[in-house]
Amino acid sequence: MKDVMGVINDIEIKQGLEKIVEHRSTAAVPFGGRYRVIDFVLSNMVNSGIKNIGIFTENNSRSLIDHVNAGKEWGLFSRRDGLFILPPKLRYHYGAKKTGDIDCFYSHIDYFKRSRQNYVLLSSSNMLYNINYKKIKDYYEDKKADIVFLHSKDKGKLKSQQNINNSLEMVFMKKSLFLEIIEECILKGYSDFIKEGIIKNVDKYNMYGYRYDGYVANIDCVSSYFSHSMDLLKPEVWRDLFFKEGNINTKINDEAPAKYMKNSEVKNSLVTEGCIIEGKVINSILFRGVKVHKNAVIRNSIIMQKSVVEENAIIENAILDKDVKITAGKVVKGEGDSPIIIGKTQIV
Repeated sequence: MKDVMGVINDIEIKQGLEKIVEHRSTAAVPFGGRYRVIDFVLSNMVNSGIKNIGIFTENNSRSLIDHVNAGKEWGLFSRRDGLFILPPKLRYHYGAKKTGDIDCFYSHIDYFKRSRQNYVLLSSSNMLYNINYKKIKDYYEDKKADIVFLHSKDKGKLKSQQNINNSLEMVFMKKSLFLEIIEECILKGYSDFIKEGIIKNVDKYNMYGYRYDGYVANIDCVSSYFSHSMDLLKPEVWRDLFFKEGNINTKINDEAPAKYMKNSEVKNSLVTEGCIIEGKVINSILFRGVKVHKNAVIRNSIIMQKSVVEENAIIENAILDKDVKITAGKVVKGEGDSPIIIGKTQIV
């Protein structure tokens, strides 16, 4: 797979994630206690042998850049190839039209032309699964395809826009075709590579779908983020998503192990390093450095990094972003399918 370049599309901020993406791009959304959404597609590419990876992102990318840095954690720190963060072109005045992925790809066209690879594997940043992409390339060659989509439902020849729309937002093709589609879209004034560059030309290209039968998490709104996070409390889902075809890597932060104090109670939860627990945690996910004080109760909730839940507070069906403080005795409750979100650094 050294002749394949990976392209991760993080240009679209998934606004359905509401407060979770106020201060970060979709790719940088925390997930599963110590990971970020970007870790999954990035690890899949590296585990498949792809050595040249470009992340196309929006302007709100500081958190993402801090997380991936130069790609050292994924073995991408290299003189040749490696990891590249490619932001959109500057907009010089307030209210300027937001560019699509076609514009971003075109503004970095030299990146593609200078690369040594002959194929492009393009993926969104918000689809979480664990696969070796070599299977896609083998299928592409076996079918003598122009384009292969990754699917959760269909396999075989793609003949309509509908079954293309069932894809997992990953496509594989020759780099020459990728560049041809970009040039054509620019001439026609199109802005979306998949919808306008490919789907509108379903009859023009020889397209196939490769079906993936493993666990898939589409992180595009609050309810999906919450439900897929809670799925991680099922051992079979955890194994499938994190270990099926290769390990999922992330930025390493050295912390002391979690500390469980006398009279603390923890059931069916993911608790990350650096946490100190004196209260009760049930069916929940705690990120690094969370502090749960005496008699505090956390149920069915996601508590992000360095948040504090003080004595006698109750948290249920909630998502607390980083550095949130719930003061003593406060009650924060959402509905089972509609969790309440407390934004970053808020004090309740």
